[in-house]
Amino acid sequence: MTTNFSQTAAYIWSLADLLRGDFKQSQYGRVILPFTILRRLECVLEKNKPAVRDRAAKSLINFE
Repeated sequence: MTTNFSQTAAYIWSLADLLRGDFKQSQYGRVILPFTILRRLECVLEKNKPAVRDRAAKSLINFE
């Protein structure tokens, strides 16, 4: 189990290094943290997504 976990962690870090691209290691948190928070919000609010879209569509119609 430890080997599998270590291999998985190493794989994730290698992907992070690949995705980091031109960012310096010290700048990486400034980029990844906002995207992590946005993804978490998206997951939490997923069940309300259709209602929010409907309401937004109605607001746009009333705005015009």
